[in-house]
Amino acid sequence: MKSIIASGLLLSMAQGAAIAGPYVNGESNSTWYGNDALGTVIETHAGYEFPVGESASAYIQGGPAFVLPEGGDNEVELSGKAGIAYDVNENLEVYGEYAFITGDELGSNVKAGVTYRF
Repeated sequence: MKSIIASGLLLSMAQGAAIAGPYVNGESNSTWYGNDALGTVIETHAGYEFPVGESASAYIQGGPAFVLPEGGDNEVELSGKAGIAYDVNENLEVYGEYAFITGDELGSNVKAGVTYRF
């Protein structure tokens, strides 16, 4: 059950911070399957974002994750993310992120995307 919750929550995680330097990031992710609530994970991360060349930035963050499954025992795990974003031009950015959470099994997720700004 916990790995199902973690996998679903990792799929919905947001991208890292938008400013250079150290930061803190608090995030709450809840998951439902149909009408059934599966639970919530609250992540409390410290991180650092840094430039990579002239057109890219990267970040790494991590910290405790409070796993609150619906009807189950609450647990504290470790979670983290690392990502990179590259400005193709003034309007177009591509990015990628790797995220993980510990537990009975390590849950992880890789995502990639494109952002176009008007």
